[in-house]
Amino acid sequence: MDSNKNTETPVPSPKTESDVPMLSRELSWLAFNYRVLQEAKDPRVPLLERLKFLAIFSSNLDEYFKVRVATMRRLVKLKKKTREKLQQDPAEELDQILAEVSRQQKEFGLVYRNELLPELKKEHICLITEQDVTDHQRDIALDYFKKKVKPLLVPIIFSSNPSPLFLKDQTVYLMIRLVPKTDGEQKPEQYALMELPTHKHGTRFVELPDENGDQYVIMLDDIIRIGLPSMFPEFETVEAFALKLSRDAELDLEEEISGNLMAKIKKSLKKRETGHPSRLLYDPKTPEPMLSELLDRIGLSSEELVVGSRYHNFRDFFGFPMLGPAHLQYEEQPPLPHPELEKAESMLAAIKEKDYLVHYPYQKFDYALRFFEEAAVDPNVISVGATMYRVADKSKVAKALILAAENGKLVTVVVELKARFDEESNIYWAQKLEKAGANVIYGVPDLKVHSKIGLVTRQEEGKAVHYAYLSTGNYNEKTAKMYTDHALFTADERLTLDLTKVFNFFVDRQSDKQFDHLLVAPFNLREKFYELIQNEMRLAREGKKAYMIIKINALQDEGMIKQLYEASQAGVKIELLVRGICCLIPGVPNLSENIEVRSIVDRYLEHGRIYLFGNGGEEKMYVASADWMNRNLSRRIEVGFPIFQKEHQQELRHILEILRIDNQKARTFKNEYYISDTPTTTVRAQYVIYDYLKQKALAAGYKV
Repeated sequence: MDSNKNTETPVPSPKTESDVPMLSRELSWLAFNYRVLQEAKDPRVPLLERLKFLAIFSSNLDEYFKVRVATMRRLVKLKKKTREKLQQDPAEELDQILAEVSRQQKEFGLVYRNELLPELKKEHICLITEQDVTDHQRDIALDYFKKKVKPLLVPIIFSSNPSPLFLKDQTVYLMIRLVPKTDGEQKPEQYALMELPTHKHGTRFVELPDENGDQYVIMLDDIIRIGLPSMFPEFETVEAFALKLSRDAELDLEEEISGNLMAKIKKSLKKRETGHPSRLLYDPKTPEPMLSELLDRIGLSSEELVVGSRYHNFRDFFGFPMLGPAHLQYEEQPPLPHPELEKAESMLAAIKEKDYLVHYPYQKFDYALRFFEEAAVDPNVISVGATMYRVADKSKVAKALILAAENGKLVTVVVELKARFDEESNIYWAQKLEKAGANVIYGVPDLKVHSKIGLVTRQEEGKAVHYAYLSTGNYNEKTAKMYTDHALFTADERLTLDLTKVFNFFVDRQSDKQFDHLLVAPFNLREKFYELIQNEMRLAREGKKAYMIIKINALQDEGMIKQLYEASQAGVKIELLVRGICCLIPGVPNLSENIEVRSIVDRYLEHGRIYLFGNGGEEKMYVASADWMNRNLSRRIEVGFPIFQKEHQQELRHILEILRIDNQKARTFKNEYYISDTPTTTVRAQYVIYDYLKQKALAAGYKV
């Protein structure tokens, strides 16, 4: 694809039958994932990074089937009268979803086979199959198979094992066709099944010796295909076909804390391995009799079948060897020092003097670590509080909280055990924290704790002084290098006193809390946003300038969409930067003609949410971890915080302006399509933002 030309991302047209015109959430999500696929198609993206975008696309689609499609299948099985109460027939929508997925997967295959593999070859990187190997390479591969791979394989022969088969979730298997040698009598072919041992082997890819200046890589699947005949010498033909099962990932937890929630979570995680199948991906060349036999053995119907390709789990391409010259990867962007925090000897002393705004991954995450590590050893710190949603496997923040508890601080940690796919990691750290003496709170009844907050209390001259960390991103050193987020360090009592009420709520569960400055869901966040939108509507009706610029990851909430439509009709100019799901339909006359929707997908995942309201010339700006989805506004604990300091408003406003004029990685949503701009100048927001913050560091005297 020539990405310099206008490209359209199909968004299937069916809308919900709500009174508020909206696009289907499920199909909108697929449109977003197609944007990810566009990055794999874009020749301006470094070649090895394009492979990673294929991995992101594949990983996203896996989760989509495990969660959203699994949910749709449950809806389809509801009684007819119950289904009739839904806004759209789930069976019809499921058919549309599967059709769109099929279209995207076909294009995915074409991109991989017809674009990326030939481009790799031009760079002397040859990803070969068992059919491409030379005799010398076959000998090397066979030797590797016998020494490194064969000991990891456990084939199940169907004829020797008549019992039902169980396939693990998200695991690639090889279905093996065994055709006996003909010794004068006709013998029936046999089938076997075995797991592809990617985790035990450590990688999906095996590098073969260079030849004539070319670097060779072969997938573990094909190493096995080369070695299989040596495992089954009594058979004439030995063929292997890949398949993968995705299971329902919904935990189906009661949204209340009755009994031991951790025990429930652990039990549900075990159920996830045995959850109802939502998709069986298979190689289209799989012989029909063999596929039919497999379905019988695992108890599936053809409804769960989805045509895949020769290889599954493309997310393993995250681990593709980094070969070739440097230009095949993104140029390095090392995290920058913050102009002021970098030279601060004490984080807490610096924060007491003024607020600091930090932008990840452009600037270092170290300051968040230092904040908690300093609190852990400061003799005057009496308490530390934090919420843990998704933390790193070897989390330094969690270790600092453990140290604080061991040092006698009152440590309160709210651990969200319902953070999908991170439950096991969160359980691990929760147990470590409890063992150290921390007060661990396992979520809140009926609500998921999604806020990213921290609170340190220090005894100073007989008075308790609070220091806060408010962020749009998780306490996760790994994702802080990949997600764009914003964090505020502050001792401003207007914010810290409100934050103490949030932590008090975690302890006492009293819902009568009043917040003066923070926007806290489900208490006042939705209502405050309504007020801010309606204020812009009032200004517009008075003939004054009225506008909003909203940057979020998803827009699905019907009430919020209705407010935006009404604001558009009142004459408010609305710019929405929505990375993913967007159910609002922009540009409709007499409904949303004053609304523009754009989406940016680039090397970093846009994750920070910013809400800007014109407010008659005195702009109001808030930052949070909350999208405009029903779950964030009504069923989660979210904390939005105002940006009070003028210098921070200007800095964040400048970043927002850069994002608004991106014409390289942004797409405009128009007529139900994402359409790329025809640029007259080159503005790639993430690179311009990095340079902007780099200049600030250079001006402060740092060498970067």
